[in-house]
Amino acid sequence: MIRTIIAKELRSLFASPLAWVVLAFLQVILALIFLTRLNFFIINQAQLARIPNAEGLTETAVLPMFGISSILLMMAVPLLTMRLIAEERRNKTMTMLLSAPVSMTQIVLGKFLATTIFLALVGGLITLMALSLLMGGRLDYGLLAANLIGLLLLAGSFAAIGLYMSCLTTHPVVAAIGALAVFLVLWLMNIATIDQSSPIHLFSLLKHFEGFVNGTIAVTNLIYFVLLTAVFLILSIRRLDADRLGA
Repeated sequence: MIRTIIAKELRSLFASPLAWVVLAFLQVILALIFLTRLNFFIINQAQLARIPNAEGLTETAVLPMFGISSILLMMAVPLLTMRLIAEERRNKTMTMLLSAPVSMTQIVLGKFLATTIFLALVGGLITLMALSLLMGGRLDYGLLAANLIGLLLLAGSFAAIGLYMSCLTTHPVVAAIGALAVFLVLWLMNIATIDQSSPIHLFSLLKHFEGFVNGTIAVTNLIYFVLLTAVFLILSIRRLDADRLGA
């Protein structure tokens, strides 16, 4: 049943002009960054070769795409998740969904996984651009893998948060604004983490993502993103369960 929901949501996403516009916008921005950084590396390659421990091709041309894509996803994901549940309510189809012989867990996981699969395309596009460099250079596969894993975990947590915000309202725009607000709060917590002993440091999304950017796959960072995603998925399930009981 989850596979059916995933397939339905993916068809809906790929049939939506908004999803294609978002994907095209992300690709254009990332391609421009990639070409700009690659051109910089080519021009300064001789100088970089004389510098001890200088940044290589992966650090110069590939990593900036992951850093920028994390910010772009923060703006793009609310547009993709705002309709997941809110539009069901607005179109009066929520009652049919709640009365269907499926559990709220299946509905939430189906919509979440479909959105995450779509967002994984961004990581796939970055990886393809990075692999194109193999024709004339070498890549740090470990660094590339760490960044890709971090981006996928970040996209999954964004999808879970956006889905929950969509569960709270009948207005997709309100859901998008709410999701963006949560993203900004989690992102800007890094400003308050000057004191590493502060409890706020544990909730800083940027701080945990930076670990992957630096090429380190730390257990604490993995746990952070898994727990963040799980918490908002559970909240979404509980919210829909409450709607079903009140229907």
